Amino acid sequence: MAHKFEIYKDKAGEFRVRFKYNSEVMFSTEGYASKASAQNAIESIKANGPKAPVEDNS
Repeated sequence: MAHKFEIYKDKAGEFRVRFKYNSEVMFSTEGYASKASAQNAIESIKANGPKAPVEDNS
């Protein structure tokens, strides 16, 4: 699969989510205290991302 979400622990011990496309990190989230919160972030991105507006500040 060319794209995927990854949940990982950072150096501070918090759970983070990163989105990768062809092994390149496209974005990562803030740190979460629990893995469940990181999983909720993924579900929120999946549900709300397709409807999010694009803001062009160029």
